[in-house]
Amino acid sequence: MTADVVVIGAGVVGAACAYYLTRAGATVTVVDRGGVAGGTSGRGEGNLLVSDKTPGPELDLALHSLSLWSSLASTLDGARFEYEPKGGLVVAATEAGLAGLRSLASAQRAAGVVVESDVDPQVYEPHLRDGLAGAAFYPQDSQVQPMLAAAQLLRAARQAGAAVRLGETVTGLEPRPSGVSVRTSTGTIAAGAVVNAAGTWASGVAALAGVRVPVRPRRGFLLVTEPLPPVVRHKVYAAEYVSTVASSAGDRQTSAVVEGTRAGTILIGSSRERVGFDDSLPLPVLARLAAQAVDLFPFLGAVQALRAYHGFRPYSPDHLPIIGADPRVPWLLHACGHEGAGVGLAPATGEAIAALVSGATAPIELHPFRPERFADDT
Repeated sequence: MTADVVVIGAGVVGAACAYYLTRAGATVTVVDRGGVAGGTSGRGEGNLLVSDKTPGPELDLALHSLSLWSSLASTLDGARFEYEPKGGLVVAATEAGLAGLRSLASAQRAAGVVVESDVDPQVYEPHLRDGLAGAAFYPQDSQVQPMLAAAQLLRAARQAGAAVRLGETVTGLEPRPSGVSVRTSTGTIAAGAVVNAAGTWASGVAALAGVRVPVRPRRGFLLVTEPLPPVVRHKVYAAEYVSTVASSAGDRQTSAVVEGTRAGTILIGSSRERVGFDDSLPLPVLARLAAQAVDLFPFLGAVQALRAYHGFRPYSPDHLPIIGADPRVPWLLHACGHEGAGVGLAPATGEAIAALVSGATAPIELHPFRPERFADDT
């Protein structure tokens, strides 16, 4: 079998790469050892956020990606993947927290984010507790169902000629005169290029090519409640969440994040900790998430939690994704290391990879995301 490009990973980032590559005219094969969105993509909330990003390259990427998600919702029928531009409400419990939120909102506004500062939180969310110092509203924040989004992108790529091979493990990458031989558990694919979109396992794929990208797992938990009538209208989180996202600490951190779904359930997060691929379920972290959610929305104290689940965010040391051609290997490109923002950043990442493969100019500056920036790290 041959392909112009083999995309390793059928999560939402790999699916977006396949979608935009086929639109650019490439023949594409997607390979994944599991199923569609079988890793991190299937274990998250589907957030498309600008509210949690400080001005800089990731925010620029997120703003561009939001515009692409809006276009995809029209092209691929957003109802099929539960696209919902619901907006996000960031709440501050104290005056000090509100001052920090005002400062962040001002900087974000200058960078192109639409934000309404100093709003009354209970106007947006009547069930929030009394006594909050204030809030900021971000109308651009949106949500998708990530498994459905990945499936729709892959379906569109297949309709354009892409092949999708699931349950197939990539076991080797061997250079050849005109590209690379991708060895899998069922055979070999001759390709001109490989896209490493393997999420939390991207460092292993890079190692097959003889290079290093320091992507590591960062575990996070979510609680899911019983279905309810629509009571939480937006994504709601405490202002402290922004600093938690940006932290490099390895120990456990939690901050309240609460949002509803189309199915009526309430998703409650979030936690972050670097514990490798530890699959244990520590009850204290779930209790902490529940307590923080009840502190924001007291009615949740009487609501039953149906289940809890966790995923492993693909974390890079500087909190920026790894996107672009690897100068150390002529046929290798990376689309990984997005941590908890992979769903939101997927379209912009896929579009950029397609531009690089086709020889076009990427629509956004990729230098901050270059794969070789970690080459001298130990």
